[in-house]
Amino acid sequence: MRAFWLGRVPYREASELQERLVEARKNDLLPDTLLLLEHPHVVTLGKRSAHEHLLAASDKLDSLGIEVHETDRGGEVTYHGPGQLIAYPIVSIRAARIGPVTYVRLLEQTVIDVLRHFKVSGHRVVGKTGVWAGGEPGNRPGNGQNPSGAKIAAIGLRVSGGVTKHGFALNVSTDLNRYAHIVPCGMPDLAVASIQTLSGKDPGLEAVGCKAAGILAGFLDRRLEWAESEHPPACSQMAVSMATGCELPRPKVSPHSGADRSKPG
Repeated sequence: MRAFWLGRVPYREASELQERLVEARKNDLLPDTLLLLEHPHVVTLGKRSAHEHLLAASDKLDSLGIEVHETDRGGEVTYHGPGQLIAYPIVSIRAARIGPVTYVRLLEQTVIDVLRHFKVSGHRVVGKTGVWAGGEPGNRPGNGQNPSGAKIAAIGLRVSGGVTKHGFALNVSTDLNRYAHIVPCGMPDLAVASIQTLSGKDPGLEAVGCKAAGILAGFLDRRLEWAESEHPPACSQMAVSMATGCELPRPKVSPHSGADRSKPG
């Protein structure tokens, strides 16, 4: 599995990149690939989203610098923004001989294991997709009831020709106030959390992404390779490399990209 650290990338640009990589993976032109990044403020609507789950008018969202995009992933409405680790695995689950449901469980377990490494206890909720912290592990909420605890990671996928795109979004140091403008995952008053709010520490997106890449590659029985970068890692990335045992390259997304690759503030 070849992994890339892309920094901060606009949602539309990342979506177009995924499309190109999916087609290349279908034609065996590249190996399974993992994109690690964060988005500027954006709300995305999955195929099952209801527009009334946007609680703020478009002009309000515009004033806050929050874009809105409809997507082809499963699931409902969610928020992405600085401080949230986005993992987009472009994986041939057909070649891996696993089904979509098994793959979702694998992504959930990846997040749970990452959280454990950073001293946060995460768990699944029966009948729901994603990862929760706090509450009762393995509980099944009643009809119309939210799970106990707080959601810390969302998962949404699309599988085309046996190849996946989209993936998971894990709150690391996210501004959780931004969730007030939506009904997250279609669940009113859903509590949300981050690694920072639960542990009191911000481990940094790159350290969390590095750990996630290693765990996911292991579950898929793939050897992890970090793609070469046109630019050597900055000092901050070198510090992460020494602490976690991997380097985090920053390749360009496209030749004329205007994406901000700076570290989140």
